[in-house]
Amino acid sequence: MKVSIITAVYNGGHSIAATLKSIAQQDYYLIEHIIVDGASTDDTLEVVSSNNERVALLISEPDTGVYDAFNKGLRHATGDVVAFLNAGDTYVSPNVVSKIVEELSTHRTQAVFADVLIVDEHDETRIVRNYSSKGFSPRAMAYGLMPAHPTLFLRREIYQLVGEYDTRFRIAGDFELCLRIFAIGSTQYRYIPEALVRMPQGGLSNSGWRSKWAITREMKSACALNGVPTNWIKLCMRFPLKILEMN
Repeated sequence: MKVSIITAVYNGGHSIAATLKSIAQQDYYLIEHIIVDGASTDDTLEVVSSNNERVALLISEPDTGVYDAFNKGLRHATGDVVAFLNAGDTYVSPNVVSKIVEELSTHRTQAVFADVLIVDEHDETRIVRNYSSKGFSPRAMAYGLMPAHPTLFLRREIYQLVGEYDTRFRIAGDFELCLRIFAIGSTQYRYIPEALVRMPQGGLSNSGWRSKWAITREMKSACALNGVPTNWIKLCMRFPLKILEMN
């Protein structure tokens, strides 16, 4: 089973080396690593060139945002399974991909996901939050809950069924896609009850209350677009759960 891992990056010269090394260290041999760079102006391309042991394809050109970059990677992916690991994110151990493939092969499921350790951006040993996917169900998406995207491995056939990321969304494009995959579709999935990815704190969806308001607004629009009944109160009920996950 060939696995395509897509990394989106823009001016990530300070962080992408860790991601490249993490994927290069995986003990699963059949990995296609695709880098989609948004025409970085820093040393990103030089860092990739120096750590390209497992890079199958590098695309470097302007894009309209992370979901545009994801779609470019999807169009070039040739794996049976597709996952995303952005610049700065890393797998917690060398056997993460092989563990996922075993789950997909043994149980013949279409999707596998797990938990994420959100760590201090300056000290990855300090865990800020344990993002758990345990409470996910298709119905829970009306409450803003979704699988931890960096751990989501999907059979490529799912993308062929539901399509690409909707680039009209700036922050909640992964949530909207998951609505199509899980809440509207009947995708068979399995949850692995452990953290498989480390993700530095920060990013568009984790940068203060303004970003939380923006992503909640986009989530509401995504639910309306896909005919999933929800409201502001339901979507805001996810915040107490996030607080409980904080260390």
